[in-house]
Amino acid sequence: MATSPLLDDHSGGIQHPRARKPVNPQLLRTQHDDHGLKAVNGSAEGHSSGVSSGRSTPVPLDAPPSVKATSSARKHIRAQQKHRMFPTIEYAARLSHFDPKSDYRDFRGFFVLFWIGLAIMVITAMLRNLKETGYPLSFRQRTLFTENIYELALSDLLMVSSTAVSLPLHKLYNGSKGVLRWGRAGIAIQSVFQMVWLFYWVNWPFLRHWTWTAQVFFTLHLLAMFVKMHSYAFYNGHLSETRRRLSALDNPRNASTAAAVKYPSSRTHLYEITQDDDTEIEQSEEERLRQLRENLALELVSPLGGVTYPQNLTVRNYLDYLLCPTLCYELEYPRTERTQWLELFYKTLAVFGCIFLLIVTSEEFIIPVLDESAPRLQNARSLGEGALVMAETVSRLLFPFMITFLLVFLVIFEYVLGAFAEITCFADRRFYADWWNSCDWLEFSREWNIPVHHFFRRHVYSASRHTLSRPFATVITFLTSALAHELVMGCITKKLRGYG
Repeated sequence: MATSPLLDDHSGGIQHPRARKPVNPQLLRTQHDDHGLKAVNGSAEGHSSGVSSGRSTPVPLDAPPSVKATSSARKHIRAQQKHRMFPTIEYAARLSHFDPKSDYRDFRGFFVLFWIGLAIMVITAMLRNLKETGYPLSFRQRTLFTENIYELALSDLLMVSSTAVSLPLHKLYNGSKGVLRWGRAGIAIQSVFQMVWLFYWVNWPFLRHWTWTAQVFFTLHLLAMFVKMHSYAFYNGHLSETRRRLSALDNPRNASTAAAVKYPSSRTHLYEITQDDDTEIEQSEEERLRQLRENLALELVSPLGGVTYPQNLTVRNYLDYLLCPTLCYELEYPRTERTQWLELFYKTLAVFGCIFLLIVTSEEFIIPVLDESAPRLQNARSLGEGALVMAETVSRLLFPFMITFLLVFLVIFEYVLGAFAEITCFADRRFYADWWNSCDWLEFSREWNIPVHHFFRRHVYSASRHTLSRPFATVITFLTSALAHELVMGCITKKLRGYG
């Protein structure tokens, strides 16, 4: 989704989405000013996801070339617009479309009308229930939400905590000079650990015979934690090998001087990515070595210039990453100046409000239709009669299902992720684009869930393009997404039907 040019306002250079798409969309880098995103005394301390890199510390004259190259990269990182060796995500301070400060003013009236319509629906349902049963609402699904709740909470805590094994494992890969380094056995060890971890926790709710609501919540959360763990391990593994190669260039006679591979920027769509080799320009050996050092050093510094690998390998940094509403790990994220506690309260309240509306929609407009159609389908005397009952049932469920989809979208991408963004001062609130304006399925799949799209583009598609052609890499990307969706559907139906 395209973002608008940076607007001058009092929110510290936050990009406001506009209700239009420019012809040539480009993402702008975060602007740093005096309201929270500006570097303080040459560092981004206090607004980064890790420890300050100390860019103002002078480099000794007798320092090795690798140290000088890293220092130079830190100094010029904000002024450079280069493609990095690992596919990065260009985070910037941005608002969501439904934020009250967003420039979608013309659309906000429809947003308010949506909530007015839901209020009318709930009031009508309450009056009807009060007339028929004497109670405003009847929650027949209460046990679905209360059963296994304590076991679910404990299991979820253990599941999230177990992902932290990736931190000591990566320190092992980074510190090893032999077979355990990332480029040798490290990537295999990490992959085996992740597969065992995923297999165990996916089967856990089935072994415990939880309700489908508990299973779906746990499965969605474990999938999110799995991709976070994968992104953390493989990005840091890449940085570990990059640092080794940069250090080896201190003695270039015994080091590889092959050019560093660079990936397209994050604004490039999947179908636009090619693997064409850049035209080689004749350079002197000294110039090629200097350029290679610069490219490798640039990779070790965060896009905002405040954190340098391996300063990010801390427990605090990892916990911060787990709480940040993103699935792709970066050394540093743009931050807001402070947490707006009133905004956090409103978003938390909205989460429970949306869950309440989801329950009412299910109780009043979905379950009664299913209860009524089930015996009619069983007693159908012919195929045509059964097809008629099925068509009528589907048509009656289309509207409540649409309401359910919109509420689930809002509760996840606007309120839950927005609440965690407030907690962590995460400045980039663009968790979705204007998917309602999508003209085809590919555009919708790219814009309705931006964190997942970024992960698949970075860790599945780009990783597959090393050995596979573009069509096969695209198939692998969508197949991986389909398997994840099929797993969630299996938790609901307890069957594998290929819905994903």
